Amino acid sequence: MTVRLVVIGGGPAGVSAATTAARLGAEVTIIERDVIGGAAHLWDCIPSKAMIATGGALAFLGRSAGMGLEEVEPTIDIESLDGRLRHIMDDLAQKNNDLLSSQNVRIITGTGKMLDAHTVEATLSDGTTEAIPADKILLSTGSRPRIPEWCHPDGERILTTRDAYPPPEIPSHLTVVGSGVTGVEFVHMFTSLGAEVSLIVSRQHVLPGKDPEVAYELEKNFIDRGVHLYKGARSTSIEREGDEVVVKCDDGRVVRSSHAVLAIGSIPNSESLGLDEAGVEHEWGYVTIDHNAQSNIEHIYAAGDLSGKLPLSSVATMQGRKIAEHMLGMHADRPHRHINYSKAASAIFTEPEIADVGVSEAEAFSQGRKVRVTKVPFSASAKAMINDDVRGFVKLISDPATGVVLGGSIVGRHAAELISVVALCVQNQLTVSDLAETIFVHPTLSETLTEAAE
Repeated sequence: MTVRLVVIGGGPAGVSAATTAARLGAEVTIIERDVIGGAAHLWDCIPSKAMIATGGALAFLGRSAGMGLEEVEPTIDIESLDGRLRHIMDDLAQKNNDLLSSQNVRIITGTGKMLDAHTVEATLSDGTTEAIPADKILLSTGSRPRIPEWCHPDGERILTTRDAYPPPEIPSHLTVVGSGVTGVEFVHMFTSLGAEVSLIVSRQHVLPGKDPEVAYELEKNFIDRGVHLYKGARSTSIEREGDEVVVKCDDGRVVRSSHAVLAIGSIPNSESLGLDEAGVEHEWGYVTIDHNAQSNIEHIYAAGDLSGKLPLSSVATMQGRKIAEHMLGMHADRPHRHINYSKAASAIFTEPEIADVGVSEAEAFSQGRKVRVTKVPFSASAKAMINDDVRGFVKLISDPATGVVLGGSIVGRHAAELISVVALCVQNQLTVSDLAETIFVHPTLSETLTEAAE
């Protein structure tokens, strides 16, 4: 009998699950209210990285003298930048639509809600509804920027992350509230585009969840670029006073700037899913799932930001594929490897880039775990010298008894690409010897990985 799968939410998890399930013979319907590919992905992740790439091009041209070229002073064309972002987002969205259509997935533009554990109601933009029977249900509705009661974004000078790709104008002075991954990417993005930037840091260093040595390297770069750091300060209000934005902190400090952007996390889009009607357990809006991404009701799954796991598009895509395979019984006749979230690689697209995977040095230290730490600076790399950018380092964490690579951190150019090698080692329990005996291309930055493994 053909399995009827209904997916509510067409982000990375939903698209991945829908296409995989369709290839495996399921009858799939996907319901998405905004854009196939996911609002958080296509309206947050992709445009931010595109703007960072534009800022990177500006920065490169600004230091072109170091490459033996005459210096140039390019200017930003906001209209052209906006067109570039829209083209990328529209093109990716269309490719997702084409992929789903090629697999005969039915796409409904609207919202979805569970009426009960086996019926999903789709509400179209014109208000009409359709009840869709389902054997399996995937909830993957993503998240949206968190906005506290003390902040009222206006889309003009007080911005959420989604108001800033690009903003109405490049700010003369931007205050970034939030020093996590999104916050520091905004700092880098707008300093690269020529803005003066202030950063409200609620802890004693940026990126509180990361290796302190990594955070220090980034802070040093920020200070060198003229960023104003307000450490140990929590914002309590953001208000407009004419053409000025005033951010007040709990320690009495006040930051005045032309614009402010709020980057303090996200909340799940779960309030209208009918979780209680279907009997699905949830906490703080996140669906409670097991290692198969199943909820307490075995035929109802959750993935992506809604699952409360790592809020990464890469993780969501993997969840979607694994869920589809599990739904259709692929685990019954072959080994089924569950997702190990602790082995997921992540990156921060600042300059220099930051990437890590697995166990960190600070985490091992806090657990009293014995590890071997080796570190090689990019200043020893011929390729880094050729690139005229020797910032950063490679750090590997391994088991001193077995040599198995447990994790690693990379700070420097192309860190997001280089971490993939370390992630492969961590995922497959390869040793430092395996890495050290691999012959890499010369000259490349990846050679630094083998040097750290020796």
